[in-house]
Amino acid sequence: MSTSPLRAAMVPVTRQMRAYFAPVIRTSETPTIFDPGQSGAFALNSPPAPWVDLGWVDNFARWYETPTDVVRSGARTLPAAQFRGPLEARVEFDFRQWGKLQMALAGGSEHMNVLAPASGSTAAAPSGGPPAPAVAVLGGSTASEIVFGAGVASAFSVGELIAVDLDYAQQIGYVGSGISAAYVSSPLAVNQDANYVRRVTFNVGRIVEITATSVVLSQPLLGGVPAAGASAQVVAAFVDREGGSFFQEWSALFIAEEESGGRVCFYYPRLSAGSIRSNAGKLVREEFSAIEKPMAAISLRASFLALPYTDTNDGQSVLCFRSYFPAVLAAAY
Repeated sequence: MSTSPLRAAMVPVTRQMRAYFAPVIRTSETPTIFDPGQSGAFALNSPPAPWVDLGWVDNFARWYETPTDVVRSGARTLPAAQFRGPLEARVEFDFRQWGKLQMALAGGSEHMNVLAPASGSTAAAPSGGPPAPAVAVLGGSTASEIVFGAGVASAFSVGELIAVDLDYAQQIGYVGSGISAAYVSSPLAVNQDANYVRRVTFNVGRIVEITATSVVLSQPLLGGVPAAGASAQVVAAFVDREGGSFFQEWSALFIAEEESGGRVCFYYPRLSAGSIRSNAGKLVREEFSAIEKPMAAISLRASFLALPYTDTNDGQSVLCFRSYFPAVLAAAY
């Protein structure tokens, strides 16, 4: 047996798992691809677009629940061949940080932006009542700077969140610029609300600077440059709901950043929000981790069902790709 000192570098050691998500094009079910051969361009602290860094996650667990069975033959029914049953795989973890995308993924259905209410409005709704009027976005805007024209930007304040997207125009199907945020089956289902797309859009950013004609955001809009004809409204809060008919679907990459022994990555081309596995007979949505009584950190429990992707190299249906990047000079096996 080899006693090479290189074998010590074959044990992956990590502190925590890091989560990155990117949109799936829902109309064609096209995922965002992670190519391990191009991983050198994947900087953990500034991942390439459209991947979004959602921070460290806790209690990461994967299940591969695809059964295998055998074909038997002969007088003694001996096993002659083996085959796989229905494909199924799941992944669960806790988000340590709260944000719009984290809440949407943990909630699983439509995720709502609570638009700031209209002045003097007394109408109320759990996901936000009638909002203040939207402000039209002008050409020349980018994903990080939204142009409104002279004087109009003064309608906003530094520190506010804004949602930037098109008016709802009676269309049916997926809505949301750049990222599908909800599915509308009928204009009547959303009360023909002109603000509905901005209620659900992922194009949300926080204002850090106001110029004479524009506002500057702390992070680029997830959906990219605002579409022509888009408008903006102030967002007071985020809200998700138990229930709803829409299922979030995203590409996901989980990286065990190496302390030593190489890096391990788990790439799921398509993850759909699923039911949370039973924990001592209870379904857990949030976890409370004690810091120092009475203070506790609240984490978001997320659970997903892996959907199939056809590998273009050989046409096989795959649920997850596990890749390993050995440490420098580590043994191959």
